[in-house]
Amino acid sequence: MTRPTIAITMGDPAGIGPEIIMKALAHAEVQALCRPLVVGDAGRLRQAGEIVGSRVPVDALADVGEADFDTGAVQCIDLKVVPADLPFGQVSPVGGEAAYRFIAKAVKLVQAGEAGGICTAPLSKEALHAAGHKFPGHTEMLAHLTGTPEVSMMLVSPKLRVIHVTTHIGLVDAIAKIEPGLVERVIARGHAVLVKAGIANPKIGVCAINPHAGENGLFGHGEEAEKITPAVEACRARGWDVRGPLPADTLFFLAGRGDYDMVVAMYHDQGHGPIKVLGLEAGVNITVGLPVIRTSVDHGTAFDIAGKGVADERSLMEALRQAVDLAPKAAPASA
Repeated sequence: MTRPTIAITMGDPAGIGPEIIMKALAHAEVQALCRPLVVGDAGRLRQAGEIVGSRVPVDALADVGEADFDTGAVQCIDLKVVPADLPFGQVSPVGGEAAYRFIAKAVKLVQAGEAGGICTAPLSKEALHAAGHKFPGHTEMLAHLTGTPEVSMMLVSPKLRVIHVTTHIGLVDAIAKIEPGLVERVIARGHAVLVKAGIANPKIGVCAINPHAGENGLFGHGEEAEKITPAVEACRARGWDVRGPLPADTLFFLAGRGDYDMVVAMYHDQGHGPIKVLGLEAGVNITVGLPVIRTSVDHGTAFDIAGKGVADERSLMEALRQAVDLAPKAAPASA
């Protein structure tokens, strides 16, 4: 069986990304699962290795052709953009610029066929903006770098899958943005991912915007009937098992016990809240609709604990598993 090469971006070098990478790649199961190729800064990874007490060496590479995935060492495409004295736990334009460059390089690797997918460690939106890259986050940046007009964020945990109609915008703006065509396209992207994952006829539940799905006009201004119901009907006309709009609180309970394969959330906190209640260490963020596979940890840079060696690597390990599951089976690197 082939092991796909997964490009792991280091994220903001002042955050916990370098530490969780060094912890995750010390696990034999990760090495057996894929050929992990870190896109980052070798010096920073070595610093992080010392902080977490890892004995795994780091090989600094100029290109993928130099990688040797059988040595047990961390293979790192070294962009040499992180000063040795950059402090952990602080927002800076240096960290934001480094995080951007790691992502841009990883996209080029996948587009060149040198990696089968991207798995991202967390970056700081504030640092990214300070460096002049005005993106709300990874999802929008990857869409820009790949020339993709529209993508969706899907969060996955062992008990729940949630895809979002809107993400990093204010609630009032989110409600204004929601319209039947957008809702239908998001459902379609999620449906395609589930079918690809082996669920032949996924059952999809669609959240309402208002409490109790509007209670027949008692709450809200008819948003469900205007913005969501036409999309659900269009998807059902395709023969898909799509139901809604449903009260979000009830729908997440039903999905958590297994009644639905995926929930369609209308806005950021509606979908993120239930996933994070289930545990950050188990959550994975998947960007749906890109021409490249991208998964991510479902947590932030954690500047408050960065540099202390206590960050939990389990979400990164799960993100790598998801990347392997979604990566082309004829990935460029075989074991």
